[in-house]
Amino acid sequence: MKISVFCSANENIDKDFFKMTEELGAWIVQNGHSIVFGGCNCGLMECIGKSVHEAGGMTIGVIPQIIEKGGKVSNSVDVNIACDNLSDRKELMLAKSDIVIALPGGIGTLDEIFTVAASNTIGYHKKIVILYNMKGFYDSLIALLNDMQSRGMIRGQWTDYIRVANNISEIENIIKSI
Repeated sequence: MKISVFCSANENIDKDFFKMTEELGAWIVQNGHSIVFGGCNCGLMECIGKSVHEAGGMTIGVIPQIIEKGGKVSNSVDVNIACDNLSDRKELMLAKSDIVIALPGGIGTLDEIFTVAASNTIGYHKKIVILYNMKGFYDSLIALLNDMQSRGMIRGQWTDYIRVANNISEIENIIKSI
């Protein structure tokens, strides 16, 4: 299985997120999966790429030209897919993957999560996003989604498109159930 991983490219974040990301990378390789990621050499993006690559797994980096020009490409990228911009990156990452896992991240990660979920709601694909809720990182987003659901702003159930996992065991169970 090819797993797209959306996540932060920032370094100055909770150090536990790096440890948990390394553990996820090891699990991915142990289970014979590969990753599709942003290919950047910063933050959790570098961490997931490096952990998968060093454990012998395949890493596919979908890398916008601006990242290449800025010298921010991870040395852990096995396959480099160049793209023009962030919109292309999202489209290519989705096309190259079977499922998406969102680690803690910022505005870009939220954009990626909701692009995948929104395109699922109208039938472009049936891929889901798993929010890896490390240390409750996504609790406020989950509360917002529940509030939007209760106000009738979401067709169906948001959990049809976005699932929540608090640990790797829960990620594994979600993947097995789809």
